[in-house]
Amino acid sequence: MSAEASAGSHAADSAQSTVSQPAFNNTDEFRNRGLLGSKYVKLNVGGSLHYTTVQTLSKEESLLQSICNGATEVSIDSEGWVVLDRCGRHFGLVLNFLRDGSVPLPEDHRELDEVLKEAQYYQVQGLVQHCLSALQKQKDVFETVCRIPMITSAKEEQKMIATCRKPVVKLQNNRGNNKYSYTSNSDDNLLKNIELFDKLVLRFNGRVLFVKDVLGDEICCWSFYGEGRKIAEVCCTSIVYATEKKQTKVEFPEARIFEETLNILIYENGRGSGPGGLHLLDSRSSGSSLGGDEEGATGGDRRVRRIHVRRHIMHDERGPGQQTVYKD
Repeated sequence: MSAEASAGSHAADSAQSTVSQPAFNNTDEFRNRGLLGSKYVKLNVGGSLHYTTVQTLSKEESLLQSICNGATEVSIDSEGWVVLDRCGRHFGLVLNFLRDGSVPLPEDHRELDEVLKEAQYYQVQGLVQHCLSALQKQKDVFETVCRIPMITSAKEEQKMIATCRKPVVKLQNNRGNNKYSYTSNSDDNLLKNIELFDKLVLRFNGRVLFVKDVLGDEICCWSFYGEGRKIAEVCCTSIVYATEKKQTKVEFPEARIFEETLNILIYENGRGSGPGGLHLLDSRSSGSSLGGDEEGATGGDRRVRRIHVRRHIMHDERGPGQQTVYKD
């Protein structure tokens, strides 16, 4: 075969090869022009298949919009699916937000955070703000949830009170005390004290540490701590001398308990620190609007107010002239 014939044959083969190749032989051109002129888009997001329109993907200025207009390169497989290397679990939610402008978000905090990450990746700012608002609402709700520590020993309790920066309110109740008279009124007042504890926890949670203690010698006693030391305590037991025997009952000095709870807030964030704050608490008058008996105990140079409900004597077997009757 002559040289001219050989050269002609080679040129013909080259021409035939050029015609048989795809129109988008250049990879960049294929990637950028793959969605141009298309109305519908097939998306393969981590194996999750979605079929949508270019109009939907272009509703917001985002990564998806830049994919549609060719500003961002994408990989398209042989079947025309745009392949995105991303988990497709929440991609349907992203698409629904683009379609409707709003979408119900998951209530689970972890899932909501995952949706936020996907919205940030696809740069859908409307969904990002929607997720951030939902997370903030959850945070506000979680902050009001009560968390009451479980104390397993007196040593652990003392350590917690000494190291806590918040003021502390402790309710000690012991229904197993054999000195307790299980009368209907007394039971009702004990339950009222416990219910008041729960209400105060809900109201002052985050500002005061509440501790519930079901052990000890006291039947029902409230203790108030500030800066690691006991400021006051309210004992809710009273003694009633009945006809046959002495009875110990539980009272419900609600107003005094609430007053002491508000008073202990002076120690919040150390605002009661210094001579002024201590003087304000330690120089309180000993009078009580509930008819309680208040006595001060000196610990170092600081007093602890101990408030006891008045002891009622209904009947006493002592002789004439020795009987004392107290009435409210």
